Amino acid sequence: MTDRAFPPMQADALTTLTAWLDFYRVTLVGKCEGLTDEQLRSASVPPSSLTLLGLVQHLAAVERNWFRQVLGGADVPPLYPREPGTGHDGGFEPGDAGIAGARAVWEDEVAHARRVVAATGPDGTGTLDGHAVSVTWVLTHVIAEYARHTGHADLVRERIDGATGV
Repeated sequence: MTDRAFPPMQADALTTLTAWLDFYRVTLVGKCEGLTDEQLRSASVPPSSLTLLGLVQHLAAVERNWFRQVLGGADVPPLYPREPGTGHDGGFEPGDAGIAGARAVWEDEVAHARRVVAATGPDGTGTLDGHAVSVTWVLTHVIAEYARHTGHADLVRERIDGATGV
């Protein structure tokens, strides 16, 4: 698996939060390593249609929504249609793109997110539904998204080939 840097145990809040987010980003990539596009499109367990490819796409949409739109204030369209009635950022259903395309989009959103956080700084804010939201809140929320979904990814990966762990 891709090497993961464990977050520092003594650092300022922004460094700690971004390190934890990067930890989970690398975890997601690791869960997809060594699998074919077909395996990455393999649904978990019925009735769920959750796939590793869908998780990569969804987390790219999460990155875009929270960092480009909410924190950065950019007027950009969502990457994928929102899931009707759920409020989800979409992307769960694998489209025509394979992992190479989905990962390129995800990597672009991650790089942009890092630039937005660096420009915003530890005291920065964005806007969510007309309310100010802090960079700390956004980072904490996105970390929770990744933690939840990398847990899902671990179970999906185990079902595909038995691989478990970090």
